[in-house]
Amino acid sequence: MRATHHRLTRHAGRRRALAAGLLAATLALTSACTGSGDDKPSSWQGSGESAPKAAATITEPKADATDVPASTGITFTAKDAKETSVELTDASGKAVEGELAADGKSWLPAGALEYGEKYTATVTATGDDGKPATATSAFTVMAKPDKQVRITSFLGDNQVVGVGMPLIVRFGRAIEEDYRDDVQRRMTVTSTPAQEGIWHWSSPTEVRYRPKEFWQSGTTVSYRVQAGGLPMGDGWYGRSDLTVDVKIGPSLVMQVDNKTKRMTVTRDGKVVKTILVSLGKKTTPSSSGTMVVIEKLRKTVFDTLEELGPEEGYRTKIDYAQRLTWGGEFIHAAPWSEGKQGSVNVSHGCVNVSMADGKWLFENTRIGDPITVKGTERKLQNGNGWTDWNMSWDDYVKGSALPYEEPAATPSPEATPGDEAPSVDPTP
Repeated sequence: MRATHHRLTRHAGRRRALAAGLLAATLALTSACTGSGDDKPSSWQGSGESAPKAAATITEPKADATDVPASTGITFTAKDAKETSVELTDASGKAVEGELAADGKSWLPAGALEYGEKYTATVTATGDDGKPATATSAFTVMAKPDKQVRITSFLGDNQVVGVGMPLIVRFGRAIEEDYRDDVQRRMTVTSTPAQEGIWHWSSPTEVRYRPKEFWQSGTTVSYRVQAGGLPMGDGWYGRSDLTVDVKIGPSLVMQVDNKTKRMTVTRDGKVVKTILVSLGKKTTPSSSGTMVVIEKLRKTVFDTLEELGPEEGYRTKIDYAQRLTWGGEFIHAAPWSEGKQGSVNVSHGCVNVSMADGKWLFENTRIGDPITVKGTERKLQNGNGWTDWNMSWDDYVKGSALPYEEPAATPSPEATPGDEAPSVDPTP
């Protein structure tokens, strides 16, 4: 948006006696629209006609500031303003795209500014009297830093994932706690339909986002990390911005009950299949809790000989494997235990199913589809896989670097916003 400067006039009369006894008035016109580039609000220099009710002040960046981060936004106050607009232009006068924050107190460029370039910010506040007050600030962006943090997403553009899939953003180095709130302010998530959710720091190098309930089937999700040039501590800055668009597939949910030794599969709330299972035996129990499918392997080999030795270890060819934990728990076909499935637990911790059921599951599931196992001797450890849904909502919120605010009755799109998984031994 481009600010417009209005010229305001006043009439000033000055009487002068003329020889003929006639009285003449001379009108003097004075322009009176001023801008402020420091911490003082715009001032009114006219007289006779009232000053604008509104006042504008740019608090950051300061006028004539240098070494300004490329991630900078325009922070301002607009007192008694009915309408506020912000314009940022480069040295050639070209406008920079951006938008006002929801709180109306700041404005953020659509992308990182150019290193070493000069910019001018103009804030225009208009009160209910229709008179504008403006403030300006010219500043220079810092030179390109040597220390830059790589930012990556686990998911790729246009990927279709399950209803339990967390959004995962990874950083090339640990983000200090004092900087995580600044980073999180630059992370936005927009979902259609809108759903309540929040970011959760699972480690100093990884932050995830999940909604309060499973994603709704068919939801489109766009998430953005606007961290290019953002200070991240110890002289490090974000390398670039990141934007990813994904889609949520049908709601396929798996529930396993150790008591019945059965898996119930629902799609969009309707039961579509019941599957006999064999879980981990007492010495190697399966984990009870809510997990999601992390990866899918049509054919693989489970090899624990090096870890467990020749007496307890094994090397087994596996079909239709779906990883659930980093510790090696999978859903997979196990033709050798088909006679036990539905009645006895004989696995090393995995969810054993028949070849036919393993094939059906493999063909119908996606990365991010959730599975809940209940009634076993061992509880799922948070962090052993994507265990975001194994935490209560209240506990998940505690992992946010920003205070959580309950959404309005009709929630608006949430605005808050990789390395490979470690290799571990499977437990069939």
